[in-house]
Amino acid sequence: MTSDLLARDRRFIWHPFTQAQTAPEPIPVVSASGVEITDADGNRILDMISSWWVNLHGHAHPAIAAAVAEQARTLEQVIFATCTHAPAVDLAEGLARQLPGALNRVFYSDNGSTAVEASLKIALQFFRNRGETQRTRFVAMDGAYHGDTVGAMSAGVSCGIFDVWGQMLFPVDTLPNAVTWDGDAEVEAKEAQALAALDAYLDAQGDAVVAAIVEPLVQGAGGMRMCRPAFLKAWTERLKAAGALVIFDEVMTGFGRLGDLFACIKTGVEPDFVCLSKGITGGFLPMAATVTNDRVYQAFLSDDTAKAFLHGHSYTANPLGCAAGNASLKLLLDPACAKRRAEIEAFHRAALPEIAKLRGVVRPRVMGTIAAFNVHADGDERGLGATAGLRLKEFFKAENMLIRPLGNVVYLLPPYCVTDEHLTRAYDSMIRGVKSLFA
Repeated sequence: MTSDLLARDRRFIWHPFTQAQTAPEPIPVVSASGVEITDADGNRILDMISSWWVNLHGHAHPAIAAAVAEQARTLEQVIFATCTHAPAVDLAEGLARQLPGALNRVFYSDNGSTAVEASLKIALQFFRNRGETQRTRFVAMDGAYHGDTVGAMSAGVSCGIFDVWGQMLFPVDTLPNAVTWDGDAEVEAKEAQALAALDAYLDAQGDAVVAAIVEPLVQGAGGMRMCRPAFLKAWTERLKAAGALVIFDEVMTGFGRLGDLFACIKTGVEPDFVCLSKGITGGFLPMAATVTNDRVYQAFLSDDTAKAFLHGHSYTANPLGCAAGNASLKLLLDPACAKRRAEIEAFHRAALPEIAKLRGVVRPRVMGTIAAFNVHADGDERGLGATAGLRLKEFFKAENMLIRPLGNVVYLLPPYCVTDEHLTRAYDSMIRGVKSLFA
């Protein structure tokens, strides 16, 4: 059966972010529970990256599964341009209660890219509706990734994977980040340099900026690149002072990944937009939300239909996704979940120094439930095709570990149900994997 499945996969499937000519066979997964996924041969594989960062509480969590099943018996889908329903209102209210300040207007979509796309379009139209047509520029940080739709690619062009589509993209001004790691002695100088570059930019272009978009505190797909909360707060305060809107892309950082429920809380910043997806449904269903405030929302109120936000998706506020989101949020707000997130961070901080002693390992770093480090081997230091990362990916697969390096960046981002035993197994595997590169 496995060989037949894989043969049909080769015949009909186009996998994401995969070079099909050179990639090994995909893992034929048949079930999953908690931290483990089970393949067709009965191997139980530790999912230490939360299946692309979406799974918060563990696979097939019974509370979320029950909520989705109950909702499916009641209302599975309805057009949200004409209708509303309790699961959507409940989730929007629940999100607004947890986000800082005045962030209380929720626009639903279906994935992280579309959440970002909506924020960029709303920001531009906000100023158009107010007659401020001089604001035409967008700002992003170097190394950012914001998704794969055209606007999101434009904002994330500096991540280096969108060159082939350059002629499709609109210009975005990319400014330096102050990337740091545990024990970085030059962090203050880097931050001062990045803020000076921002100041110079705003002196020249501040009146023309629509919005700045940033992955707050951790740039995920760009290689788990981290900055300090104080730097990000200073960076965003300068943009707000210039009259620009600030967009926090919390598609990855939201829902407790960095310890606090959201990176904006950890940073002490109230942005004008927060983009959410990935963990919003606990990994059960695709859903996203772009959250803004009444100041932005009211700029779209008019007798003129052209001033409405004429944007949407067929499955906007899908009731099944909203039901999953409500169940996941309830689990997230349980004090036991916050306690476990703190324990995961403590485990990372205790275990990562042993990794840092290994040959080739540089820039060890931890923030919340994320631990990461870079491996320099074979002279291949950067890029998604880095030899070290490809070799480690296969090593981990052979050890029944779902750990998927980002180029030469190895990271753990586990679901919150992970145990210390699971983490110990993962760290032991990473130690063996790094040593294998130099054997």
